[in-house]
Amino acid sequence: MSSAMPVLKIGMLGCGVVGTQVARLLSHHQQELSMRSGARLVLSKIAVRDLNITRDGVDASLLTTDAKLVVSDPEIDLVIEVMGGIEPARALILTAIANGKSVVTANKALLATHGADLYSAADAQGVDLYYEAAVAGAIPILRPLRESLVGDHVRRVIGIVNGTTNYILTKMDEEGVAFAEALEGAQNLGYAEADPTADIEGFDAAAKAAILAGLAFHTRVTSNDVYRQGITSITSTDVAVAKSMNHVIKLLAIAELTPEDHISVRVHTTLIPRTHPLASVREAYNAVFVEAESAGQLMFYGRGAGGEPTASAILGDVVAVARNVIREALGPRESDYADRAIAPIGEVRTQYLIRLDVADKPGVLASVAQAFANEGVSIQTVRQTGRGLDAELIVVTHGATDLALSSTVKRLSQMDTVRTVESVIRVEGVAQ
Repeated sequence: MSSAMPVLKIGMLGCGVVGTQVARLLSHHQQELSMRSGARLVLSKIAVRDLNITRDGVDASLLTTDAKLVVSDPEIDLVIEVMGGIEPARALILTAIANGKSVVTANKALLATHGADLYSAADAQGVDLYYEAAVAGAIPILRPLRESLVGDHVRRVIGIVNGTTNYILTKMDEEGVAFAEALEGAQNLGYAEADPTADIEGFDAAAKAAILAGLAFHTRVTSNDVYRQGITSITSTDVAVAKSMNHVIKLLAIAELTPEDHISVRVHTTLIPRTHPLASVREAYNAVFVEAESAGQLMFYGRGAGGEPTASAILGDVVAVARNVIREALGPRESDYADRAIAPIGEVRTQYLIRLDVADKPGVLASVAQAFANEGVSIQTVRQTGRGLDAELIVVTHGATDLALSSTVKRLSQMDTVRTVESVIRVEGVAQ
């Protein structure tokens, strides 16, 4: 390494699973990373909550409990934020930016909530804000949307962006286990937290969907703009029905342009055909499927979580920022010129599977079909199986608005011949 090479000092906020891997890789591959970036990359300070925790491969002399010291140190050029959460991460990043430091972050919740403030602050100070690791771990998806596809017209982004839920649904599909058992397995393997709410209720995926939608459609999108449903209502019966139709259930993040040129952005369980590329994405892996006007269909697949994959994406951003610093240049800025409206979920059109427990007697099917017709929802297929005095109806609709479907479900639930509406699941990837 040339002694004339400029030195770029790095401070880091947080040193958990991801931060430990970032520190380890920066140390082990320092010469190679420095040669790629054009600057000698030196990890200078790491802010942590507890100095007594053992962090393998991390130089303990770099640790401090004073996070403000890291973002205010005049010798530090770049701050990596991997502490997570909204506060104090937001305040610390804004302080770092105000002090002229570029920032690399993996904090999807923060970006999906306060991204506009961070982008504006970075622009005002003339520093970089990079965040490839915030969505889908090691999978390079944000940079392609922000740079590679910037000359194209993206129409739709649909993806599996949460490894925990994908693992659970994979186990339910392949091994026939119930939701609770699959969740316990995910927790035992470290895929799910002791409190798995952020994953299984779709909050994590919603934050990522907001970031993807903002980049794809050049509009500021926050988590509050994302329609969200988790996977907790999915039963073994739902999975079995999907299998009987040669479909699989996935938790999908979907961002697309509507015919009115509005943005629909949503996270929910979805039936997709087993022939769809996303259907083969198993266990804790992630994949994002992009449809663009000129490029056509593109799929990005890989490890979506974990210390090493996320650290890989962070270090890619660190090298990119270092190159910008050496050239006295800046990376891409926020692109929000389009300022498209967010479509209410009631206006969004898709197909649905509705599973009904009904009385097994003449005229039931006709009355159910009439309920759909009254709300303007067209039925594509219907299947009936008898169980003594009860029967199960499985109805798949043609494309309909969410508002019309909700009205249909309400009407069905009030019918004497319908005992219960067992499940309502959206269907994607088939002809309408």
